[in-house]
Amino acid sequence: MPNTGERFERAVEIMARLRAPGGCPWDREQSFDTIKPYTLEETYEVLEAIDNRDWPELTGELGDLLLQVLFYSQMAREEGHFSIDDVLDRLANKLVDRHPHVFGDVKADTPAEVLRNWEVLKAEEKRNAQKRTMGPSPRTRNRYWRVCRRRCQRSSKRTN
Repeated sequence: MPNTGERFERAVEIMARLRAPGGCPWDREQSFDTIKPYTLEETYEVLEAIDNRDWPELTGELGDLLLQVLFYSQMAREEGHFSIDDVLDRLANKLVDRHPHVFGDVKADTPAEVLRNWEVLKAEEKRNAQKRTMGPSPRTRNRYWRVCRRRCQRSSKRTN
């Protein structure tokens, strides 16, 4: 039985073949702009499956959402921007960087402490972002932090 990495690699290879000469005409003609509506649609379908606690449906919808990531990554690779490897590296680095209480020496035993640490990280990221000319828009960053804050606050209320 294949492991997770082999399964992921197979999905990446299938996407590459669909976009390659001799692949699927529909997939080959897609662009970043033409698949954006599908990304939004798949996101809503994931949320609906979660709301309904429909775990078999969620499995399929998460696969559909992952397909969007593979699609964007394959198109970016074809255009020389980045590859799925870059996406995975960035994700792994972000997870480690944003969890110093797990992967470093920062102490955070409660969701509230995690949130306080996150605020410090957020301020540091903001300072670093001001030094760069590119990066997520302030609206995107603010939305992300609001969601994180609400989750931590809800989790903190449940533990108190």
